[in-house]
Parts: sequence; C-alpha cells; structure tokens
Amino acid sequence: MSFYIHDSEMETFICKLIDRFAEEGRPSLHNNISLTWIVYKGQIPKDASGIGVGFSGDKLIYPASVVKLFYGCAIETWLNKDLLVETKELRRAMYEMIVNSSNDATSYILDLLTATTSGPSLHSTRWEIWKKQRNVINDWLYSFRGTEFKSINCCQKTWTDGPFGRDFDFYGPSNQNKNALTTNATAKFMELLMTGVLLKPTATRNFKKLLLRSLDLVKRKADPENQVDGFIGEGLSKGTQLWSKAGLMSEARHDASWFITPEGKTMLLVIFLEGKALAKDNFLLPALANELSNWDK
Repeated sequence: MSFYIHDSEMETFICKLIDRFAEEGRPSLHNNISLTWIVYKGQIPKDASGIGVGFSGDKLIYPASVVKLFYGCAIETWLNKDLLVETKELRRAMYEMIVNSSNDATSYILDLLTATTSGPSLHSTRWEIWKKQRNVINDWLYSFRGTEFKSINCCQKTWTDGPFGRDFDFYGPSNQNKNALTTNATAKFMELLMTGVLLKPTATRNFKKLLLRSLDLVKRKADPENQVDGFIGEGLSKGTQLWSKAGLMSEARHDASWFITPEGKTMLLVIFLEGKALAKDNFLLPALANELSNWDK
C-alpha cells in the first residue's frame, strides 16, 4: 500500500508530460526517468495526507549525493540515542555534506555512523565485522514501517575518483553492493523528515536549515554549486520556499525536494534521471518542476 493517495488526473498529466519531453529529443526518457510527485493539503501537512503519483517509483537507482540526506538524518538519530558525541567537527561535516555536498565530509560522516574507516583490504573475522558495521544504516532503515525501505541500500561513501581498498572490495566484483534508492523511498523519507515524524523537533529544525535553498538569483550566481540551477529549484516561481538535496555525476542528475509555492501549495517532488545524456541535461529538471508546481486540479 502506497504512503500517498493515488490520483489518476496527476498520473495522466505526468505521463503526457514525459511523452512530450521525450519527443523533444530525449528518446530514452521513459526508461531513464523515475519520479514521485505528491501534493498536500495545507502548508504543514499531516503524515499520509497527500495525493500523488509515481512513475517507475520503485526502480532501484544509484542515488549519487541524494544518499547524503539519509546519512544526515542518521547522524541526528544517533545523537539522540547517545551513540555519538556532538562536536564542532561533526557539525562542520554535516554542513559541508548537505549544503555543499562534500564527498570528503560524507566520508567522515559515514565513518562516525558505522565505526568503520577506509583503508587496505581486510580478511577473515575483521572483514566480516567491518561489513556488518557498514550496514548499520541499512539496519536502521529496514526497521521503518512500510515497504518503501525494504530493498534500498545506503552503506557506501560517495566518491570523486572512486573507492579503493576495503571500500572497493565492499562494492563486490560487479558493483552489486553500490548505493541504491527509489524515488518512492526517497519521497517517503523526505515526508517523514519534513512533517516532523523522523526526528525530534530541534533536530528537524536544524536539518531543515541545511536543506533550505535560496532562489535569489544574486545568491545563486555567487554559488555555482547551489543545487538549484539545473535542478528542480530553477523551475520554481519566485517566492517559493524550497528544501532539497540534489545529486549529480556523469550518469545521474537527481533531486529530492519539498516546496511551498507563493500560493501556499505544498508539494514533494523527487526525480531521478539516469544516463550520460540526461545527466548533462540542465533543462529537464527545471522544466518538469515548472510544469508540476503550476498544476492545479
């Protein structure tokens, strides 16, 4: 059972939209886009109050930096359970991981969460213990209610040049153990966070500050890595409040967003694009966001 109420009009709208963008020079779009789109009642919706639709929403996809959203919330959960000690260095890493999408900060965060470190290959008992520890974030996610989290995988660091040593080994010979998310799982996670269900109130407020993106053109020009231009935020109207986490690499352009329009409509929109052509497509995510944010049933 879905965590949102399926809406047939929204489904028709999104299917026609994808058809149109595919015909405009993106012949593989239907096979390389996954999307979850939910519209809520009110600016502070209650859990499961939204109507929505998914397009390949259960397809497992390499999430690139969107996984940092999950790691950041795990940090807040570990802190609440006294599994970690809060330090200035932890907070600095959290900021860099979410606001600037730093891979180095993410590496440090994952080490803290799992009590593991990168390094040369391990063997025998030490290797088995290391692998078990690296999966503690998955264990946490699999404990959630609902089926959306049962097949995802959040256990790897994010890379600039790629993994080495024990991290390389952990991916498996065919990279079968790489991080994997669905847009449905990401949307559900974002909903739990933004509605205050996932974290304590103070942690929720602090984390939302890290996800808040400015649509101001001057601020965006000063920060080329703003996670707005080329992503969902670029397509939203002036005055929209946006919280988001983007992911970009050579074969992926993703974004997970929660926004409130100037008219007071609250929406959750997660879009994953796969393949080299779509990863380079700066137009598609903003164009989809513009169409969907202006949809009015």
